[in-house]
Amino acid sequence: MKLISVLLTPNTRNPLYLIVTSSKLPGYVISNLCCYSTFKHKRSIKECYTVLNVPEGCSAEEVRDSYKTLAKKYHPDSGASTASAARFMQIDEAYRDLLTHLAKESKKAQAMEDDEEKMSDYKILQHRQYLNYEGVGFGTPSQRQRQYMQFRVDRATDQVLDFRKQKLEQQYAENSMVAKDVKHSKKVKITQAIERLVEDLIQESMAKGDFDNLSGKGKPLDKFSACPHIDPMTHNLNRILIDNGYQPEWIVLQKEIRETIDKLRQDLVASRKKLGDPMAYKQEKQWTEIREKFTEDISKLNKRINDFNLVVPLMSRQMVHFRVEKEIWRAEQAFLVLKEEMNAVNNTEADEKMDNVQVNPTEVVLNLIKYLKKFRKPNKQNKE
Repeated sequence: MKLISVLLTPNTRNPLYLIVTSSKLPGYVISNLCCYSTFKHKRSIKECYTVLNVPEGCSAEEVRDSYKTLAKKYHPDSGASTASAARFMQIDEAYRDLLTHLAKESKKAQAMEDDEEKMSDYKILQHRQYLNYEGVGFGTPSQRQRQYMQFRVDRATDQVLDFRKQKLEQQYAENSMVAKDVKHSKKVKITQAIERLVEDLIQESMAKGDFDNLSGKGKPLDKFSACPHIDPMTHNLNRILIDNGYQPEWIVLQKEIRETIDKLRQDLVASRKKLGDPMAYKQEKQWTEIREKFTEDISKLNKRINDFNLVVPLMSRQMVHFRVEKEIWRAEQAFLVLKEEMNAVNNTEADEKMDNVQVNPTEVVLNLIKYLKKFRKPNKQNKE
């Protein structure tokens, strides 16, 4: 049995089918063959530009943008109505060919620029005196030598400075690490010393019998508080501190804030009462200064409120800032109320004085007679 070798020429990009039927050739047996051509038709660069819908001479970024747009339109998995696998294959092949062409063109342009730079270098006069001193300096050889010596000095100075800088940085890094270790060790030692001191004081107090007369001795501690939303450990610690004369920080801050605002309000009302009503120009100026000072005090108090809100354990316990305008209006209203009360008190006292005055009937009659005489004299003169 002999085999026939078939040579296929790449004349077309379509598959080439060769079907050979069995024939009666002497010494040969030919079976049915199906052959495919692997040749791909290569597009021209103009066709690639046309397929990608970009103008000739465009940049690689423009080609990528056009490819992304067409891929979204024709990709089989895009789900668009214009999806087509064959069209997408054409776009993909054109995109790859065009990118390859642009890369080659950019390399050629770069090579041409390098060649031009080399040519320009060759055009410069290359004298022997300019080939030494590392190309530093200009002028006569002696001048260039002095300039080169100065250049070497400057370069050596820069190198020394860089070396010293690196050495100092390394030392600083080592010292900082040592300082951190020392600080941590000191903190541990202080903590241990405080713990030992507290333990010694407790043992000493127990030996003296200071804990013998404590209230609740021998009784179990209440493990849980009445409120289920509060941590039992925190509640018990706070209760122990309060029973022994200590209070949490947020409670102390809350108390200080309330006392401060009460004092500021009382001082403001007292100052307004002292100025009186109506106020003259001088009193108006004093009232303006008092309000400015009150504004500064309120701003400081609001900062204390911020600190309080950071340490308070419950959101419902947080406080809002005090408004200056509202506090001044409240002081004005309090002054008006005091003024009305003072007027009412004065009227009451005047009425009481009138009631307490004893009336003499004789004096009343004499005053009435005098009044009648004065009234009759003008009437007589009119009749005459």
